[in-house]
Amino acid sequence: MTTPRKHRVTEALWGYAFIAPTALGLGLFYLWPVLQTAYFSFTEWGAFGGHTFSGLDNYERLVHDPEMGRALVNTFAYTLLGLLSIPLAIVFAALLNRKMRGVSVYRTFFFLPVVTMPVAVAMVWRWLYNGDYGLINYGLSLVGVDGPNWVADPDTALYALVVIGVWSSVGYNLIIFLAGMQAIPADYYEAAALDGAGAFRQFFRITLPLLSPTAFFVSVVSVIGSLQLFDLVYVISGSGAAARANPAFPRLQTVVQLFYDRAFVTNDRGYGAAIVMALLLIIVVLTAIQFRLQKRWVHYA
Repeated sequence: MTTPRKHRVTEALWGYAFIAPTALGLGLFYLWPVLQTAYFSFTEWGAFGGHTFSGLDNYERLVHDPEMGRALVNTFAYTLLGLLSIPLAIVFAALLNRKMRGVSVYRTFFFLPVVTMPVAVAMVWRWLYNGDYGLINYGLSLVGVDGPNWVADPDTALYALVVIGVWSSVGYNLIIFLAGMQAIPADYYEAAALDGAGAFRQFFRITLPLLSPTAFFVSVVSVIGSLQLFDLVYVISGSGAAARANPAFPRLQTVVQLFYDRAFVTNDRGYGAAIVMALLLIIVVLTAIQFRLQKRWVHYA
């Protein structure tokens, strides 16, 4: 007869066996690279791949690097402006949460940017933004407006990136908000309608408060994704000398692009590792702040 203690041990072993593949994958492909990068951030690399321990030199250099400060400002600005996709996604999700003709087609159109390769998206938008033969400037010329070279003008480059980022992420956020709205019990809306509440009042009094956990999740994911912006900037502006030739380069450079240039273009891998570890710390701190603040505005039913 199996004793309770032996039964618990058997259950625990089976549990560990089931999570072992996932734990092994996380340790091998996530935890180990982080530890390895943390070690590399304290080293200095030679031209032929060898490295020596350099202590905190890379981090001291990081603090005094003006390019890192500029990249941080650009990244934070892009992240903050990119949060505009959240209210837009909520509005579109509310509109598509009704029974209407062709609603599946509209949802598909909104979700198409999510399943499109980021490089392809960036290339199409690069053509649209072209100052000489881009479609946007052509449309503006029809009404007598001389459009700028959007991604080569320091005044418009960052905002041009934000437009692409918002356009690319609205569909993903919309699907999540749509699922959150459909999980709200219909009884709440029926009771509010009996009390005389209209559609707008129901939206602000019922939908938004009960959608706050979903909005919190989307905000965390959006901030983390925006702080890691790279592929869009790389395709539009390039890297190394090609990127620096762009007059708008100071407004386009992000932290991850700076990491790429240092680690893979100039082969300064120790400093590149320090950059990415600083970015990891920033992401952890901002995520912790978001979890701290969510107690004030997130309402769990």
